[in-house]
Amino acid sequence: MQSTTEQRNPNSIDIDLKSTSEIVRIFHEEDKRATAAVEAESEAIAHAIDLCVAAFRSGGRLFYVGAGTSGRLGVLDASECPPTFRTPPEMIQGIIAGGDVALRRSVEGEEDKPERGAQAIRERGLTPQDILVGIASSGRTPYVIGALKEAHASGATTIFLCCVPPPEHLKSCVTHFITPIVGPEIITGSTRLKAGTATKLVLNMITTAAMIKLGKVYNNLMVDVHASNTKLVARSVRIVQTVTGVDAATAEAALTQADGRAKVAIVMLTKRVDATDAAALLEEHSGFLRSLLPPHNL
Repeated sequence: MQSTTEQRNPNSIDIDLKSTSEIVRIFHEEDKRATAAVEAESEAIAHAIDLCVAAFRSGGRLFYVGAGTSGRLGVLDASECPPTFRTPPEMIQGIIAGGDVALRRSVEGEEDKPERGAQAIRERGLTPQDILVGIASSGRTPYVIGALKEAHASGATTIFLCCVPPPEHLKSCVTHFITPIVGPEIITGSTRLKAGTATKLVLNMITTAAMIKLGKVYNNLMVDVHASNTKLVARSVRIVQTVTGVDAATAEAALTQADGRAKVAIVMLTKRVDATDAAALLEEHSGFLRSLLPPHNL
């Protein structure tokens, strides 16, 4: 049976005869279907987030695995967590069929090798505390299926993100499914389009919401940002100012004493303690600023 992702889209028939404006309109119409499909999976996404939070709290790691666009999106999401939320690089990892070279150049043949997916999981030594999110729009990618089966055998929690109904033959090795059914692509089979959009939306929610639940966001501010460049240093200063009400110079001085850790600087200024005591207070409160600071109306 032909997968939904391989079917022709009636809305884009004769698209090669359309004007540029008409092509753009078709994209808008189809992208709305992608966001609606993700919204329909809200409960499934929320459950996946809760699974990740529980794993992180027990010292577990999150792995994304995919091929092509799916793999690139997983690597992208994982690589953005350390600067945004000051997570250790090993906490959230992306695995792509073909390795890092596949991030820039297509290595399509690798996705057909389930044994390579299984090997990638064995090399990373997954444990029952870990979570593997397999990403495959069609629900059929052998590399991803091999990884899911190996992760399941290791006792890890397995989540499958695909844009088709849950494949029956995988229900024995997948703990949880997220299945935004986006429908046929504008260009038949080109899952870098709607399926890619849906995948990016889901991954955004999984890691961001998990980090919120771990106390790495206060109000809507990334208080655990790793100030590794000029832009992020300036953002850290603004965050400290916003929460504490101090001027820029005071915020900068506190951040210097806190080794660039905005959350520590905030506690230093509000509790009038040094960086060591501020860090200890945060440790006592599991990293949550809410339980340390008076109510704010930011």
